[in-house]
Amino acid sequence: MARDLGVYISSNLNSSEHCYELVGCYYKAKKMLGLVKRTVKHKILDLMVRLYESLVRSHLEYCSPVWNPHYVKDKLLLDKVQRRFTRLFDDLKKLEYNKRLRKLKLWRLEERRNCADLNELLKMVRGISTVPPDSYFRFAEETRTRGHRYKLAKVHSRCDARLYFFSVRVVCE
Repeated sequence: MARDLGVYISSNLNSSEHCYELVGCYYKAKKMLGLVKRTVKHKILDLMVRLYESLVRSHLEYCSPVWNPHYVKDKLLLDKVQRRFTRLFDDLKKLEYNKRLRKLKLWRLEERRNCADLNELLKMVRGISTVPPDSYFRFAEETRTRGHRYKLAKVHSRCDARLYFFSVRVVCE
């Protein structure tokens, strides 16, 4: 297993390996949440949400287009911290998780990872990123693109590592 810029890459490209290595990051995020909880005396909703977004969630979302988890167990492991944060407030404790998120105006971590994927795709296709889109994607050769030339062709794969890879994950059929 190799580590590059904080992302662990296993020989079989399994994101589960990275999530287990990220348990340290999970504990970092959990520790940071505990620090915020202990040090902030008056838990004002807006302030706490801003602190959570800047200090805690950044650990859980770092470089997510590279290692996006696809197993439910890995998603739940990362989601535990956000669930714990939403239960910090007495008036929200009895609500279910989705309602707590709506009250706090937060998105689920999985939705945020999907947005990060699409933002990265947009940067690549528009030429904002240094990574050329030709290295990851194949543009569709059909002439029916409904008004734009950026239609991407989906590459079919049977291998689990390739099936959940960035270039296959972000392209819809």
